[in-house]
Amino acid sequence: MNNQINKIALFLIGVILVISCQKNESSTEEKLYVSENFTIYKDKIIQGENVAKAILPTHLKSNYKSPVSSTFSRLLKFKFSINEKDNELPPGLDHWIIIGEDEHESPVLTFGETPQSIPDNPGTFLPTNYNYTFKVDVSSVLNQFEENGYYETYEGTRVANEDFKGFYIAGGSEPLSWDFVNLDQKGLVLKPTEDPNIYSITVTLNPYDESVARDKEWKLSEDISSCPKYTSQQPIVDALFNLSLEEAIKNIEPDSTLRTGAKWGGVWTRDVSYSILLAFAYHEPEVAKISLRKKVKRGRIIQDTGSGGAWPVSTDRTTWCLAAWEIYKVTGDNAWLDEVYPIIKNTLDDDYKTIYDNRFGLYSGESSFLDWREQTYPKWMDNRDIFVSHNLGTNVVHFQAHRILVEMAKIKGEPFEVYSDRAEAIKKGINDYLWIQDKGYYAQFLYGRGDLILSPRYEALGEALAILFDIADLDKSASIVSKSPLTEYGATCIYPQIPGIPPYHNNGIWPFVQAYWNWAAAKTGNEAVLNHGLASVYRAAGLFLTNYENMVADTGDFLGTEINSHRMLWSMAGNLAMVHRVFMGMEFKTDGLYLNPVVPKSYGGEKNLSNFKYRNSILNIAVKGFGNKIKSVTIDGKPTDKAFISSDTEGMHDIVIELAKNEFPHQDINRVENHFTPTTVLASKEENVLKWQAIKGIDEYRIYKNGDLFKTTVDTFLETEAETYASYMVSAVDEKGYEGFSSEPVVFAKNVQIFEMEDFASASKLPYSNFSGRGFVEISLDKNNEILIPLNIEKEGDYLLDFKYSNGSGRWNTNNKCAIRSLSINNEYEGVIVMPQRGMDEWSDWGFTNNHKVRLNAGINSVKIHFEDWNNNMNIDVNSAMLDYLRIVSID
Repeated sequence: MNNQINKIALFLIGVILVISCQKNESSTEEKLYVSENFTIYKDKIIQGENVAKAILPTHLKSNYKSPVSSTFSRLLKFKFSINEKDNELPPGLDHWIIIGEDEHESPVLTFGETPQSIPDNPGTFLPTNYNYTFKVDVSSVLNQFEENGYYETYEGTRVANEDFKGFYIAGGSEPLSWDFVNLDQKGLVLKPTEDPNIYSITVTLNPYDESVARDKEWKLSEDISSCPKYTSQQPIVDALFNLSLEEAIKNIEPDSTLRTGAKWGGVWTRDVSYSILLAFAYHEPEVAKISLRKKVKRGRIIQDTGSGGAWPVSTDRTTWCLAAWEIYKVTGDNAWLDEVYPIIKNTLDDDYKTIYDNRFGLYSGESSFLDWREQTYPKWMDNRDIFVSHNLGTNVVHFQAHRILVEMAKIKGEPFEVYSDRAEAIKKGINDYLWIQDKGYYAQFLYGRGDLILSPRYEALGEALAILFDIADLDKSASIVSKSPLTEYGATCIYPQIPGIPPYHNNGIWPFVQAYWNWAAAKTGNEAVLNHGLASVYRAAGLFLTNYENMVADTGDFLGTEINSHRMLWSMAGNLAMVHRVFMGMEFKTDGLYLNPVVPKSYGGEKNLSNFKYRNSILNIAVKGFGNKIKSVTIDGKPTDKAFISSDTEGMHDIVIELAKNEFPHQDINRVENHFTPTTVLASKEENVLKWQAIKGIDEYRIYKNGDLFKTTVDTFLETEAETYASYMVSAVDEKGYEGFSSEPVVFAKNVQIFEMEDFASASKLPYSNFSGRGFVEISLDKNNEILIPLNIEKEGDYLLDFKYSNGSGRWNTNNKCAIRSLSINNEYEGVIVMPQRGMDEWSDWGFTNNHKVRLNAGINSVKIHFEDWNNNMNIDVNSAMLDYLRIVSID
């Protein structure tokens, strides 16, 4: 009896174990992705206590609670500012305060006084909605205004008394912001107290809105019946697809243009262009056309945003070409091709004369979309420095724009060879100068001033586009995807991060960038990286119940970035593209639509996309199984050798694609902890000695001389040799081998000559100050359109030539009034002189233009600055600057 009972018991235990194993297997199968902090299931997302669930394909619920208010540190880091500029203290030096219990007022701090070293974070947190008053003694500034008529900042820049607008506070603790150029807009202006030397401001720290913490849900409220319908065995994906369709409808304005985001009205060139390429060329082709037309002026593409007056400091307006071409491939509209072809040609011709650098075969200008100066550049780089830099993503876009023009020209029977040659030169320049062999991916940019060095940071968007546009070959593509650093919550815009800069582009994850990265991973055939990227997109959209613009890389939270918006156009486009570009594998070409689905094993099963409109046909597409190879294809029940729909297809058709359930060719992934580089080195010179401040925790310093690595050292000084010219930059490398930004170039020059501009043209009578010599010369569209400067040079040789100028037409970071002039030496065109805006109405703030390396003869040389058609900026009507003097530096 006992044996029988034991046998029954053992049998029951076995049954229970089998059932348990089956349940565990079932549970495992339901998981799409598992990481340390979150899990994506087929129907829900779990991150700690935060849960988002797909109730129906049209209904989502989430209880997501942002942790940002509960972890608000009592340690505050901040700076004061004159005229909304980062001009009080050198980079890396901040004021700091640890707010004690029931302490609501700071001691009186002194403007410009070097603070003590910042202590460790106290580990305690500030309550929400906490009022606090900052006080600062600004007598040093006011006294200099009275005595000298200007205040000289730590870097030698002079702020004229007549240009003074106010004192501000910037910082990293909300509502403080490191966005210096918008401090006035954010209400962070200090006011005088009873003591005229003391200014103060009271702010509410750790602001908290209880409504943010409430459970939320999304239910479909728009009619999406005319849109493509997507269903799969992953309900969470289906629901997020429908949510994105609804948000796309809500972002169509009454004038039939695409709104940039819930908080951002209007059409922005790069935003709408990247969105159209991802999804809207096929979702809303007519709306996409109307939107692109809004970004054309004088038959050229508008650069509507960017630093220092937009183009040519910021030069990624050619993203428009990507969108225009995608619309043509989707629609086959020849009238559209005829419309956009001259616009693209005019734009590329102007760009070639203005921003092409034949030293590298690359185009200059700001990182594509990463257009917030200190977010991705060292703080010493001003807008002329950004102009001369060469960025990966921007150059990839220029390459593709030229390739697109070639294809358009071939269709139209127009000459194309020159544009094909230019495209190949860009491709060669990218691979020759930006590829980092030991890292296995491209660098973000070349930077410096006259001589450029490599910044080895990874840039997610540029890397992805290099793969998608075939700049990277198969080996390089596989290397990029497998070796690029990926953090817990996704691909950060750049890696590693820049210390002391708040999350936005720096320390930020952008879903649209992640979407391009996923598209590239799918093309390359890396399942591990694709799984990681899909999880990044779906985690954020699911928990937040909207497509936000960006998230903090450290936390994955939508709160804590400098600015953000829900219902962001390119984020929703990225979400939609995961279905169309990845799971369906859509690739539009001039002859038709190709389908090459890429489905990770965890996302397997059957996927159906119905009511998809392509030209004169309506397609119902089914994808079965998983893998990135096709086993079989039927169209309307008939087997065929490839998944292809010809451009002249009409009517309704059913396409069934069965995948081979194959192993992906690549599975390597470089998962990393988020990391910050050493701070930017502060270097200076003293007679013949180059010296710099020591940085804690570094392994070595790298010294660059005239653009080349000169030596490595653990010292903080270098005795230079007696040379005619040498430009040095110094960077710090940490113990993990990550290199921080280099110092501003420190120049040792024996032969510097200055030529006052008022000696060659009439001095202006405008009431500006801080100039050299007897005055300055005004240049505008109707004044001094051509200035001839005869230079008497003692010795033939190579020289660096630039101008000291002012431009108070607009703010540092925005507007469209960058002044541009052509430069000719001895009747040979040398390129352009770029004079970016330096501050609204700050005409007594002087700086230097970009420089040119020129060959000058002994004796009289003709230097001419002149206005040409390609010197028109984006404003057209205002193109003005003040010229103080011309400077030449012998480099022989």
